[in-house]
Amino acid sequence: MQTEFEFTLPKGYLDEDGNAHRKGVMRLSRAIDEIVPLRDPRVKSNPAYATVIILSRVITTLGALDEVTPVVIEGLFACDLSYLQKFYRQINELESDVAELAVSIQS
Repeated sequence: MQTEFEFTLPKGYLDEDGNAHRKGVMRLSRAIDEIVPLRDPRVKSNPAYATVIILSRVITTLGALDEVTPVVIEGLFACDLSYLQKFYRQINELESDVAELAVSIQS
């Protein structure tokens, strides 16, 4: 079973030296990846911040960066964050669940 997936960001993360980091690897999410952020005070004050923490946990590499932290995710361009959110849902097969739920609600 494939558990890691390569991606290329549309714009890329710009580090403090101005280097763009576009290519990365995201692993499949585990239940703990979605549970741990719920304990974080940043998520308690702003539930949308869970996305930042989850992505920083499941992105194993991004360009030449030593690690992917919440600060790195915060520094992404909006189009790159949107891309990663969609990619996360796709590789974890969450999009088909949403589509099936929408169909069952409409029926």
